[in-house]
Amino acid sequence: MQIGPYKLDVPLILAPMAGVTDQPFRKLCLQMGAGLAVSEMLSANPDVWQSEKSRLRMVHDQEAGVRAVQIAGSEPQLMADAARFNVENGAQVIDINMGCPAKKVNKKLAGSALLQFPDLVEDILKAVVAAVDVPVTLKIRTGWDPENRNGVVIAKLAERCGIQSLAVHGRTRACMFKGDAEFETIRAIKRAVDMPVVANGDITSVEKAQWVLKHTGADAIMIGRGAQGRPWLFRETAHFLETGRHLPAPSIGEQASILREHVEALHGFYGDFKGAQIARKHVGWYLASHDEGGEFRRAFYALTDAQSQLDALARYFRSL
Repeated sequence: MQIGPYKLDVPLILAPMAGVTDQPFRKLCLQMGAGLAVSEMLSANPDVWQSEKSRLRMVHDQEAGVRAVQIAGSEPQLMADAARFNVENGAQVIDINMGCPAKKVNKKLAGSALLQFPDLVEDILKAVVAAVDVPVTLKIRTGWDPENRNGVVIAKLAERCGIQSLAVHGRTRACMFKGDAEFETIRAIKRAVDMPVVANGDITSVEKAQWVLKHTGADAIMIGRGAQGRPWLFRETAHFLETGRHLPAPSIGEQASILREHVEALHGFYGDFKGAQIARKHVGWYLASHDEGGEFRRAFYALTDAQSQLDALARYFRSL
């Protein structure tokens, strides 16, 4: 899998997810075998760049691998300015978001709402590609709604504009995250263009990853929600794709170590109080298969400081 001058060691990419793919999670997924980890979505509106949320999303110090930053917006000039700003701050790849289905993003005509307006899509892509000297990639959905799956049209347009790689989520904007992702449109897109295509959507097992790659002909797969609470899915998938054999699941002891490392990284990155708040959702994902009744998670969500969280996790895993 090649993106401009960058060659990925494995065809596995961590999907950009707002509120999830912060620096601690990106680092962890790269350690667990991801070939690329894309940052959380950053607004092209310069008025918010100095906010704490945006500032933390722009942190890429001491990161391994290629630094890929995703931007979102609907005004070509602002998107071009945002791309330049992020390259100046260390981005090696600029990814354009035209796949987010969230209402608060779409009402500003950003994210997947743009798929309704190919002319505006073209203006944005041309402006961003011309603004920076690093590879520009694009993420889309298969279309606006099931009656308007224009992914092939957008893909051809993107290739003409100089986009270096295209990631496609196998749902339309109207589908949100309901139902099952479909991969026929991604297969058609791959056949219609020469640039690398990345398949995304509902990839939660090594078997599904292998099937999606074979069925679509995609150059790589992008894993999002499947890695929440299971960052080791990347190494398991890489091993299965290479050998056809299953890698043993991490032991309880290793899971405890990975989770503690992740929580400590969140505390260090955000500070004890904010880090403790953000750690709650990650712990909830990690322990969903262990804490079936949810008793520990409910108690954990009430903890407000870093050390009490670490102590509680230590006690919990000792009990297992």
